[in-house]
Amino acid sequence: MEIKEVKELLNQFNDSTLTEFDLKEGSFELYMNKNQTSRQVATSTQAESVVKTAAVESNTASDQPLEVEKASAVENKDQVITSPIVGIVYLQPSPEQAAYKSVGDSVKKGETVCIIEAMKLLNEITSDFDGTVTEILVENEEVVEYGQPLFRID
Repeated sequence: MEIKEVKELLNQFNDSTLTEFDLKEGSFELYMNKNQTSRQVATSTQAESVVKTAAVESNTASDQPLEVEKASAVENKDQVITSPIVGIVYLQPSPEQAAYKSVGDSVKKGETVCIIEAMKLLNEITSDFDGTVTEILVENEEVVEYGQPLFRID
């Protein structure tokens, strides 16, 4: 399948009322999801185990604090905004503008907290709850994984 066809499918999916789409063609697989959760969501215990393992396996001092912060976000009972997709996270609308949210800022349900770019598409990431930003767990322009904690909300 060519990238042009994938982009067309993505546009059609985005404009449709479908919430999930799964395509398998030979060795090519494509899964799209508009839901808050996905069929690939790990339980919090599994996620906690993966993050702790990553923190333990990290050998460099510069990597370890970031992994430990991610582990503490999973272990803490605060609400966490996680990445629904793999991509590059942008914490501000443009380089000249201020960040969407900083530590200590209040956030309301449905309010944009960052953007994740995936396949040249910009996806606004919104909060699922009201509260105050207590931690920002990623750096601007960092590559994020599916399910990775982005913000901790109290």
